[in-house]
Amino acid sequence: MTLTRNIVERSSVIPEGSLAVLSQAEVNDLCVTTRGPLYDMFRRCALAALTCGMEVDSALELLAVYADFDVKFEQAAHGLRLHLFNAPAHAFVDGRMIRGIREHLSAVLRDIVYINRQSGTAGGVQDAGPSGITHTVFQILRQASLLVPGPQRGVAVCWGGHSITRPEYDYCKAVGYQMGLRGLEICTGCGPGAMKGPMKGATIAHAKQRITQARYIGLTEPGIIAAEAPNPIVSDLVILPDVEKRLEGFMRLGHGVVVFPGGVGTAEEILFALGVLAHPDNAEFPFPLIFTGPADSAGYFGHLDGYIRRTLGERFAQRYQIILDDPPGVAAAMRRGVDRVLDFREVHDDATYFNWSLRIDERFQAAFSPTHEAMAGLELSRDLPMHVLVSNLRRAFSGLVSGNVKEEGMRAIATHGPFELRGDPQLMAELDQLLRAFAAQGRMRLEGRPYLPCYRLRC
Repeated sequence: MTLTRNIVERSSVIPEGSLAVLSQAEVNDLCVTTRGPLYDMFRRCALAALTCGMEVDSALELLAVYADFDVKFEQAAHGLRLHLFNAPAHAFVDGRMIRGIREHLSAVLRDIVYINRQSGTAGGVQDAGPSGITHTVFQILRQASLLVPGPQRGVAVCWGGHSITRPEYDYCKAVGYQMGLRGLEICTGCGPGAMKGPMKGATIAHAKQRITQARYIGLTEPGIIAAEAPNPIVSDLVILPDVEKRLEGFMRLGHGVVVFPGGVGTAEEILFALGVLAHPDNAEFPFPLIFTGPADSAGYFGHLDGYIRRTLGERFAQRYQIILDDPPGVAAAMRRGVDRVLDFREVHDDATYFNWSLRIDERFQAAFSPTHEAMAGLELSRDLPMHVLVSNLRRAFSGLVSGNVKEEGMRAIATHGPFELRGDPQLMAELDQLLRAFAAQGRMRLEGRPYLPCYRLRC
């Protein structure tokens, strides 16, 4: 869609949630965050939060239309006040910021500024190996008040594309409705399309079942939030430092995953989940992974299933099931699977609200910056150990996501041309076939625009 500039020149807001009560020292610390890389990241994410509900599909366009948007921090008697300049009028009603958007803005402040400064780094969270990365994810989710001991309803993670067809969106909503009837909470990437549909369906089901205080959790990261601004239903927004921690957050917080039709981002998520679940240390852990869509999506999942079986093998294909055109069947299977997960964790004295025992290889945890050099340097060979190949393929898809929708990746493509991926001829042929199928189905195109490939494949 083409953005229309409509602004509120000046406004002020007081943070909510965990930032509602701050010490004077904490307020002083935040107030000095006025410029630099951390502030730039905060500004971009804050702008995305203020466009909640707008179907924005270009971070560059959003930043261009609101180039003069600015935020300043002020120390006040109660703690902290944010002054906004030239903010999108979409976020206001009769001059007052919409409550849900104010909560999202507070979440941005919490995750981008407060968590980063608490870690003692200016550009991101420091990690100390695999356990340190998992501890970082735990800290961020705990700070967001998402880790609640006691009986669990069960969290169904939903993945899928932000730009899908209307029948696919209606199907996502129907599955969300059926899962909501069975008491499941919904966690998605927080954007539109397949991330909004399940939440919308679940809200109606939860109301019918008189389930109050159900959560609609959105996990995102700074590079993608502008292209997938939070949808209006998200009740708990969390911005993790990078895509790897975001994906680990899904696997640690969720009790099962439903995958709807999508594009390269969805393929990246699938490869991450399969790389984790197929690890020998996780062989006995129950964790439902279901691919689903309407009957017309059979071709999409057929291509994905074939690609996984030919590239990775049957061991990986055994970790998921495909259920087409059957929302009640998907929801019933997910409810059974989540119950097995909760029972398993209770028996093994593991936390039901955070999956500590799941083994995630360090290769899947380490942050990958998809520069042209890094993408060209990815080793894609059948001679590699399988866990290394899966990790490198996941990184390749992550780079394609960056080139398609992330500000930094799009600028790099515009400056240096497409990314290059090199590998075994058969491996490249399989990847080319999958990406061509995505393009033919319209899954490699931003809404309303012809798709210009951000990649070249070399043997």
